[in-house]
Amino acid sequence: MSDGNGNRALIDALKACGAVKFGDFTLASGKKSTYYIDIKKASTDPATLKVIAKDAAKVIKGLDLDAVGGVVLGGVPLATAVSLEAELPLILIRKSSKDYGTGGRFVGEFKEGSKILLLEDVTTSGGSVKDAIVAIREAGGIVERVITVVDRESGAEKNLDEIAVKLVPLVRASDLL
Repeated sequence: MSDGNGNRALIDALKACGAVKFGDFTLASGKKSTYYIDIKKASTDPATLKVIAKDAAKVIKGLDLDAVGGVVLGGVPLATAVSLEAELPLILIRKSSKDYGTGGRFVGEFKEGSKILLLEDVTTSGGSVKDAIVAIREAGGIVERVITVVDRESGAEKNLDEIAVKLVPLVRASDLL
């Protein structure tokens, strides 16, 4: 989706809802940054979430997929919105298995050979989504693509490419700054 100028409607929506912040931040990866993309702010704002879902559904159109997935917690509203927009089943991936209730690491059904596209809020190195990809693959699922709302352009594309997964950013950080 990102074409050099980025995706204007999404960039405007992210800025309008206050998702782009400047200051001194420590990222999930441990790296320091002078800006922060608060996708939780965007994914809890109905207008912005709708723009994200429509853009992601355009990327998905025509792909052979069985489900869309998101990692708990940040990926849940994104994957849910895209599931509704693209009319595809939803799979949620926990960071670890739970040992009560129905247990397991996954919410939703997929069988061996199911093709799942993952949605991620922000990618830096791609570490958290990589864990989910490994878990899905170990369970017999197929992941070939991840759509991220914002790629911070800090290695995620290369790291996912190394495990044969294409990262598709709706917006790159350089488009936002």
